[in-house]
Amino acid sequence: MPGEIKLNKFEERRLHSGHQWVFSNEISEITGTPDTGDIVNIFSAGGAFIASGFYNKNSLIGCRVISYTPVKDLKELFSTKLHAAFNLRTSCYPHRNSFRMVFSESDFLPGLIIDKYNNTFVLQINSAGTDKHLEIISSLLVSEFNADCVVTKNEPYFRSLEGLDENDRVLHGNLKSQIIDDGVAKYKIDFAEGQKTGFYFDQCDNREFASKFCNSTSVLDGFCNSGGFGLHALLKGASKVDFVDSSAAEIEKVKQNIKLNGIVTACGLNVSDVADFLSEKAKTGYKYGVVMIDPPAFAKQKKNLNQAKQGYLRLNKLALRCVEKNGFLVSSSCSYHLPQKEFLEIVNDAAIKEGCSLQLIKYNGASLDHPSLPAMQETTYLKFAVFKVL
Repeated sequence: MPGEIKLNKFEERRLHSGHQWVFSNEISEITGTPDTGDIVNIFSAGGAFIASGFYNKNSLIGCRVISYTPVKDLKELFSTKLHAAFNLRTSCYPHRNSFRMVFSESDFLPGLIIDKYNNTFVLQINSAGTDKHLEIISSLLVSEFNADCVVTKNEPYFRSLEGLDENDRVLHGNLKSQIIDDGVAKYKIDFAEGQKTGFYFDQCDNREFASKFCNSTSVLDGFCNSGGFGLHALLKGASKVDFVDSSAAEIEKVKQNIKLNGIVTACGLNVSDVADFLSEKAKTGYKYGVVMIDPPAFAKQKKNLNQAKQGYLRLNKLALRCVEKNGFLVSSSCSYHLPQKEFLEIVNDAAIKEGCSLQLIKYNGASLDHPSLPAMQETTYLKFAVFKVL
């Protein structure tokens, strides 16, 4: 019999609205001796069954919902949820073999991220319950999704919050580099050196949209990583793209990806701090038709938000100085703690300080393989906006 937890009075309201976390201070009573990662049944203060979830005695998130009915067969439950997630992605991207297949709570699989690179599946495990049952998930990916390779590539910060070690594992097969495409551009993925699980799928749709404004104009791809925005711009007919990233390894990947896509257009490959690069360009008076900036999260914790806002303001001011009249600014933020409203206010404030006006052409979140839940703001993080600079 699974253990049971009973909530404090009225704490079930958030779960009934669709939120999937029970915080440790919301638990009034624990029945049985559940260990971290075990499945427990969740009851209201009045004794009504609410859901089943993965228990964690070591985390502020005391329980993560896995099912709204009692769990009878965990393997069957995982299989059903994995297929539902996979079918959603193949509906969104019928001609792609690579995408984010599972996006954690957004796919009702708490703490589980799966990125699919052809038949290589790279997992990020951010919950103790999912970690405890990882072998089941791996076996399903092999038997039901034809996985040649299943590996973990975890993020230490989130693992530490769950009391988990940071070790990565090869669960099946041998890990090899892959050539993938995002529907437009091709990329070589080297998992030993890549960011996150190897690639940022969350901007795929946004890269394609931003490229609409790049034909026959010069483009800056700042914080370019493997070059996604710039590659799309070049394939759409940009006259030149300057790729800028502080990582020499990422710039080398851009070089490989340019060749992989058969691109012969002039490109600048710059290992530099993006703010420094923009500042130097502004001093020379050089301007681009399109400036794209996609920085890493400046505010990983809420306590860093004010400092992060100043960082975003400075960066967008510098970017605007390098946009030609009637050109375009493409600005992103992946800081969860920075709300959409404040992000847009920061970019607009930057424009005011630089003596220009902005026309918002497009606002978007992450790509379609990153769904979010209206009841869980925690599943929404990316902010992407295209502005015409007047």
